[in-house]
Amino acid sequence: MNVRPYLLDPRYPALLLAVASAGVLIAALFFQYALGYQPCVLCIWQRWPYVAVLVFAGLALLLRRRRGVGDALLVACGLALLVNVGIAAYHVGVEQHWWTGTPGCGVPGPADSLEALRAQVMSAPIVRCDEVAWSLFGISMAGYNVVISLALAVFAFVAARLPHSRSPA
Repeated sequence: MNVRPYLLDPRYPALLLAVASAGVLIAALFFQYALGYQPCVLCIWQRWPYVAVLVFAGLALLLRRRRGVGDALLVACGLALLVNVGIAAYHVGVEQHWWTGTPGCGVPGPADSLEALRAQVMSAPIVRCDEVAWSLFGISMAGYNVVISLALAVFAFVAARLPHSRSPA
């Protein structure tokens, strides 16, 4: 069995990235709707790069006949996943109280008056970004997202580079 065509064809890594991204999104929706873990603002932000990967990977599968386009789309997948690494790492920092979250994270700023304090309380989101809703082995979902996104980004970049580092047989 010749494995080289699988390594040189961007369709196979694109398919794997699409399946992995869909799996992560399905897991997030399962946690939300089946298990009742409501996402915070940063959790929602972390879903969008996976949607971008699905779009880029889908385009790589559709445009497979165009030379170089699949590799460029794999690089785009890797870049989207690196953005997600940044968002997820930021979220971990907010959870660990290393820094404060965004205004949408439910971390209130100082109030000048009683009316301003009341407005903050009434507009605060139900789910705060600085509280860990679920963890396994002391690692939150955002922490696992850092690892998963980084691994998939490395895979996307390596897969985009393989056709250029090997000569076809």
